[in-house]
Amino acid sequence: QVQLVESGGGSVQSGGSLRLACAASRSSSSRYSMGWFRQTPGKGREGVATIDSTGSTYYADSVKGRFTISKYNAENTLYLQMNLLKPEDTAIYYCAAGYDTPGYFLDRPYMWAYWGQGTQVTVSS
Repeated sequence: QVQLVESGGGSVQSGGSLRLACAASRSSSSRYSMGWFRQTPGKGREGVATIDSTGSTYYADSVKGRFTISKYNAENTLYLQMNLLKPEDTAIYYCAAGYDTPGYFLDRPYMWAYWGQGTQVTVSS
């Protein structure tokens, strides 16, 4: 079992930045992929960015060039640096992990086994 705890959400104006963090409860083996997903009321959970066990990263088209996913293995922590935020980025952001889950499963949230509780990000215009 892997427990994930997100932090770093908040409110920011359009064009601003936030950094989300996700702390894992145990050391992730080299075979774990991790990622960030988001959800708004009435919509399904959508992939934002993932990083697989090789360090390859994948991004949704809507965030490419603005968001950066990174992982600090020594602290079992995943990050999402979000720049040039837009009102449409407003959502609850979830951290996810999966053993041997392909990083390109950005569009398949059901394939990720472990989830955090989510953190709210609100971007005002």
